[in-house]
Amino acid sequence: MKQLFILLMFLPVASLAQDCPVKKEKDQFSQEPKITTGFVSFKTTKRFQLSLDGTKKEIDFFFTFPNADGQCFDDQSNVVVTFEGGKLKSTFKNTGSMNCEGLFHFTHKNQTVTPSILQRLATKKVVSMKFVGANKTEFEVALNEQQQEQMMQLVNCVVNESKTLL
Repeated sequence: MKQLFILLMFLPVASLAQDCPVKKEKDQFSQEPKITTGFVSFKTTKRFQLSLDGTKKEIDFFFTFPNADGQCFDDQSNVVVTFEGGKLKSTFKNTGSMNCEGLFHFTHKNQTVTPSILQRLATKKVVSMKFVGANKTEFEVALNEQQQEQMMQLVNCVVNESKTLL
């Protein structure tokens, strides 16, 4: 009976534990530790993969569109992220190099106090993302409820876990 009571006492703690799908590895260039989600696939009208990497300096959002059909991004490209409710939006500029392979990056500094924009990405659901590429070509990616939860969880995990690297 006592063992059952002890087990029941720890049940709420176990249910609050978040499944955080990040891996710790070394950066191939700097050999410093980093945290990564690896590539996570999202199947929407425009299929894409997202990899989140955290180092002691920055948190990198890396989008890849496998069947990009020549989708080009340059230093003028950006993405407009629309959060749940539709009234709150954020714009991020491409920090990656010019390419026509459908590769898009944006980064944020990793700090002891989480910047408000990262906090928003970690706690609010992303409903859609409108990518504006080179020559002002546009396409929008809409996420379903499950994908919104998944993206929010990934960002939250990387933001929290990357603080251990500071």
